[in-house]
Amino acid sequence: MISLRQRLNRGLIIILSMVFIGHWLAADWVIRSVAEKQMTTRLLHDSDSLLDTLQPNAEGQMTFDSSHAGTVYGQEFSGHYFVIQIDDASYYSKSLQDFVLPFERLPPGMSKQFHYPDGPQQQPLLVLGRGFERFGHKISISVAEDLTDIGNDIGHIRLAYLALTLIILLIAIGLQSNDVRRALKPLEAAREELTEIAVGHQQQIQTKVPVEIKPLVKEVNRLLILVERRLSQSRTAIGNLAHALKTPLAMLFRLAEDPLFSQYPELRQQFQQQTQAMHERIDRELKRARISGNMQTASVFNPRQELTALAMLLHNIYADKNLLIQVNAPDQLINFDREDMLELIGNLLDNACKWATRHVVISVENHQGMIVRVEDDGPGCSEQDMRQLSQRGLRLDEAVQGHGLGLAIVRDIAESYKGTLRISRGSELGGLAVTVQFPR
Repeated sequence: MISLRQRLNRGLIIILSMVFIGHWLAADWVIRSVAEKQMTTRLLHDSDSLLDTLQPNAEGQMTFDSSHAGTVYGQEFSGHYFVIQIDDASYYSKSLQDFVLPFERLPPGMSKQFHYPDGPQQQPLLVLGRGFERFGHKISISVAEDLTDIGNDIGHIRLAYLALTLIILLIAIGLQSNDVRRALKPLEAAREELTEIAVGHQQQIQTKVPVEIKPLVKEVNRLLILVERRLSQSRTAIGNLAHALKTPLAMLFRLAEDPLFSQYPELRQQFQQQTQAMHERIDRELKRARISGNMQTASVFNPRQELTALAMLLHNIYADKNLLIQVNAPDQLINFDREDMLELIGNLLDNACKWATRHVVISVENHQGMIVRVEDDGPGCSEQDMRQLSQRGLRLDEAVQGHGLGLAIVRDIAESYKGTLRISRGSELGGLAVTVQFPR
């Protein structure tokens, strides 16, 4: 889709071009009309002068003395011509030589202006014809002037005016484009602030925007507050629920030791197993809350920065094991939701730390897509169990008791990004290796 700036500039160029083209055409018509009006006035004066030279002779016939005509009408093809028609007689200016102009004889009182394209030497002519009646004689005078010179002058004026118009048009387009760019600058600032919000450096869009954009920015800020509030409430509720259930679970552990269960060893074992599973899950949720409880929402993920902090946190949580957590990750921003990635990798690292002996390695690669690999030096699991764990829809905590808690969540997050989950034996440390691969 074309950008808003390009759309505004395109519309602006079209409008300004139409305005300037219309203005140029109008100006061209005005210039030509004024020039032809001046020529018509001159032709009118010349026809009046020619009419004054006509006088009746002693026999009452109208005569014409060409010596009284202007000198311009005596020069060969000078561009100034006349035709005088008196009754059945016709008189031509000397400038025509032997060229005949078949002009229409006009009745008395009639005046006509027209263009005649086939003048002497193919000269276009502006012709003014007038009809008179004097001393009982019908007289028609047609005066013509060559349009070639004035056409050339109008052409030069037209080109000069066109060049000036184009310069003004380009300046106007440049000024208006600059104004559009400045008008859209707050949107660019808002986009940059959204980037800062995405990486967690600020919470709201604070830049001043035009009145038309202010409702949108206000709504985005409201949604940001709402999302952060709901996320915080969700994490708090999970933590509170986990804490609230720890006391009843402790009571269940004590009940499992009641002597009454001695008569039912199988029932006691099942009771203890399910209670232990509940305890591990609650402990898991508490650790998740500790991992992500104070983190801001962001739409991009920096593996080196985030995983280093996560590794330090898990090192403190499992301080009794004195684990070596090795992080191999690029220091760059990747367009994955930070919370999703922390939950996914946090699950994998927490599970690896739980079963590792001394060493855990987390590796992140971002080339043709992102690949996350977590490996530990723990006991791992059998090939059959790994094949079962890799099956879609099979919850790992049900397949292997106490091993792989949270991997169902990892699978859900991976599949939401069209990614794949693969479980195998670690090639370096020998324990369990979990690889999550996301497409580009």
